[in-house]
Amino acid sequence: MTALQLLGKPVAQQLRAETETNVAALHQRGVLPGLAVVVATDNEATLWYVRSIARAADKAGVRCTVVDLGAGAGADEIASALTLLSADEDVHGIILQTPLPPGVAADELVAHISAAKDVDGANPLSLGRLTVGQQAFAPATARAVVEILEHYEIPLAGRHVSVVGRSAVVGKPLLQLLLRRDATVTVCHSRSRPLERYTAEAEIVVAAVGRPGLVTGAHLRPGAVVVDVGTNVLDNGDLVGDVEPLSAAEVASALTPVPGGVGTVTTALLVLHTTQAALQLTEEPASARTLESGTPS
Repeated sequence: MTALQLLGKPVAQQLRAETETNVAALHQRGVLPGLAVVVATDNEATLWYVRSIARAADKAGVRCTVVDLGAGAGADEIASALTLLSADEDVHGIILQTPLPPGVAADELVAHISAAKDVDGANPLSLGRLTVGQQAFAPATARAVVEILEHYEIPLAGRHVSVVGRSAVVGKPLLQLLLRRDATVTVCHSRSRPLERYTAEAEIVVAAVGRPGLVTGAHLRPGAVVVDVGTNVLDNGDLVGDVEPLSAAEVASALTPVPGGVGTVTTALLVLHTTQAALQLTEEPASARTLESGTPS
């Protein structure tokens, strides 16, 4: 079996078309959507990612401001920056980019991001709303997984999905998004041993741990759909996922590549979310594809 490549590019193109519609509506009202990314690191991989967000925003007609506080920034300085941006009427979306300086905890800072501008779903209020089915921005990476599956018309209702990883960025919010679509979800973590006991039963496997090659063909049932969220930089500079692609492609029916899969969609969603936030903040109805909302059953 040779797995179908679930490329992120066509999904991102669809999202960018929706962004374009939103930007046009905002421009008609004299509003320039603004995104602010707060950075407190000198990690080159992170800075490259932030530059990619800025490029995507610029192409979409969204002003992107990178607030670089430096790798030595303290928690108070970061909190102050987030508070000021939350009060700035020209800023409609805010992202606190990780990693942060040693000793600075992101989960203590994201509460300073206005929920209305929390375009990456980091504020505990956003995550809580998502859990109970109220309107909120979902973390972009978690939503990117669902966008890819739906774009390629891979059914979720009634299907068993195994999510490997329980982070607040991907695993936990993805659980809520999948439950909302009537999937049956197993969330695996470091104590889920052996891992294949859970993944081999699943029709869809999502790998989101940050360990290169963690999931192999031996972990999969024949015909499974595999979404690789991992972004790991090897010593030689290569970017690889959490799935070993050669062995997985021999068993799976479909597989997202790394790079070229989830990451491409995540960036497009961050820009789209910013335009949706701008529309809501300026009391303009958003496009048909809006925030995650509804009551889970």
